[in-house]
Amino acid sequence: MRYSRKNNIHTSYIAAAAAMLFLLLSGCRGDKKEVVGALSNPKEVSTIFSRDVTTLISDSGITRYRVVTKEWYMYEQSDSPRWYFPKGLYIETFDENFDVEAFIEGDTAIYYKYKRLWELKGDVRMANIQDERFFTEQLFWNQDKQQIYSDSTIHIERGDRIIEGQGFLSNESMTKYKILKTTGIFPVEKRETNDSVRKDASAMRQNNALKYAPQDRQ
Repeated sequence: MRYSRKNNIHTSYIAAAAAMLFLLLSGCRGDKKEVVGALSNPKEVSTIFSRDVTTLISDSGITRYRVVTKEWYMYEQSDSPRWYFPKGLYIETFDENFDVEAFIEGDTAIYYKYKRLWELKGDVRMANIQDERFFTEQLFWNQDKQQIYSDSTIHIERGDRIIEGQGFLSNESMTKYKILKTTGIFPVEKRETNDSVRKDASAMRQNNALKYAPQDRQ
């Protein structure tokens, strides 16, 4: 009987603590950032959670990327620290003049902090300053090697043709790339292009980013 009462008291205490925690978190829903309480193993829960994030990221002291996401989970206490973006990720890359070189977007994404490696999955889309669009299901972006690559099926839309293949390797701006195994090349009707826009490289970068980025992420 004594053992049973102790169990009941202990269970009641846990229930009360859980209720208080629920009320506390409910009252903080308006905050952009929440520090998650570690009631279990800190390696298995996110240490920081952010909503509706738009931020610039620097590399070697130079602003190189703009990141836009609905939800951002940081697992800083994990054996393999990582960031997780379950509701999609949109990234713009900049050149040394802070002009947009390319964008990458995916349904979900993970950034492995120590490896400096991005993994994007789902409906992955990319575009470059040459008005080329890339579609695949999974890609990896190694920041140290400045490479973007994938073993998945790749669909590329260019001004004069559509190219399909399996696997690809590219630089970060998506201007120099190769398909590991080409499975089809299909000619398309050439699109008209305004010469003045073609000559304005800075405008091309910005127009491509605005044209292909989701409207709710502008």
